[in-house]
Amino acid sequence: MALSGGSGRTTLADINVTPLVDVMLVLLIIFMVTAPLIQQGVEVKLPEARAQPVKSEEEKLVLSVKADRSIWLGTGDAPARLSLGELEQRLRANARVRQDQQLYLMADRTLPYGYVVEVMAAVQRAGVQNLGMITNPTPPRPSGAPARERQ
Repeated sequence: MALSGGSGRTTLADINVTPLVDVMLVLLIIFMVTAPLIQQGVEVKLPEARAQPVKSEEEKLVLSVKADRSIWLGTGDAPARLSLGELEQRLRANARVRQDQQLYLMADRTLPYGYVVEVMAAVQRAGVQNLGMITNPTPPRPSGAPARERQ
């Protein structure tokens, strides 16, 4: 569609779609990159997982939950035994947790899912922002062996 002016010049009123396509491609790339980050939430690993170990210069604080539902906080030789009721208070009082806002959870695979969720909720209420799950590495499969079914 051309418009006529008094000076003899014509103006085109067509839409240039090239900038529109450029903007749409950039938005598509942004959404493709950010969508997996939004869906993650809490990082959960199965008791056996094929993953690289976390490398750290300092030893991190570990919360261990045994099969008998006993809760142990600390690493090394003298972890402290806690009940589920006092876990939140002890984590809030822990200077290391307040500074790092990070904790690693090591739970027995035979524990009911609901109990592990209760422990994780207490940890979150205590102000821990990053909760990592400690797993045992899966032994590598021999070549040609069929994949193991989930139990």
